[in-house]
Amino acid sequence: MSIYTLDEEKLHNLTVEIEAISPRPHHSALLGIANRIRPDCDFSYALNRGGWYRPGGVITAKGEPVMANLETWAKAELADCHGDMGELVERYFDTGLLVTRHTGRTHYFVAAYGKAPADFMQLEVEELQEVLDRQLMDATRPPEDLQELLEPIAPVILDAQAVAAPRYRFRRLLDMRQVIARVSVTEGGGLPRLLYEWGHSNTRGHFSDHWIVALREYQDRYRNPAVSAQLVSRHTRELKSFQWNTSLTGVALSEQLRAFGRAAGYPAAWYFHLVAGTLTPSKIAYNLAQDLDNGFSYLTDAEVGLLRGWISAPYSV
Repeated sequence: MSIYTLDEEKLHNLTVEIEAISPRPHHSALLGIANRIRPDCDFSYALNRGGWYRPGGVITAKGEPVMANLETWAKAELADCHGDMGELVERYFDTGLLVTRHTGRTHYFVAAYGKAPADFMQLEVEELQEVLDRQLMDATRPPEDLQELLEPIAPVILDAQAVAAPRYRFRRLLDMRQVIARVSVTEGGGLPRLLYEWGHSNTRGHFSDHWIVALREYQDRYRNPAVSAQLVSRHTRELKSFQWNTSLTGVALSEQLRAFGRAAGYPAAWYFHLVAGTLTPSKIAYNLAQDLDNGFSYLTDAEVGLLRGWISAPYSV
């Protein structure tokens, strides 16, 4: 299949459909929408990444909305007070207004459409919920300027009680072939090299069965648009407690490799977590190279090739 992009109308319709449904534990309704995006391209749930939040708005003490965006409200009110923060404080310090925030997590869905590692679609959908954050003002320490109103040094924090139901927000739909081309131009050859190695390593399963690609778009020092990529393992839960013993060599080290591969679900997992994460210490690679020099032969030919290539030109993604 060729690289896939949504035209503006299809993108709008997809966004409307996704944001009209309510989140459910297994995302069945969302998957139903996703599986209509592209013929013969079936999406499955990969993982979620949470723990982040965005600023919210202003509500009354009874939970009635005042404005959805705190900064917009604050700037408009300050302008109405002719830029006099003292007047704004006097107007609102005893009204009991509250500030909210949007807690969020991003759900990742993937769908392979070819055998090459980059032949997959990645759908990203945020799940947001508005919760209480803090009091708008501390009457004992009123804000002296707009910045302190928006981001007080010592806010009066509230319990994060929900003020609205969870909701979906469409983030983006990526064809990973296109992403790899962008990353190659702006970041060098790390990710393309890893995908090339994956494709030539006889690794079980498609790349998207084991990894998702987390992108960050930014401006470089010349203010040109650029993109960085971080690989995130779909097996973090199984692997996060794995403890390498970096002093082992020989048979004991080979047993460690096999245990790690079983937990990750594919052989040579130790290598890709060496390059794409922090789970495999670099000392393991040098121990393996020493074992090869000492005549041990527990690595497959593909693993030997990967190791030798990395030792001669180390890199990370």
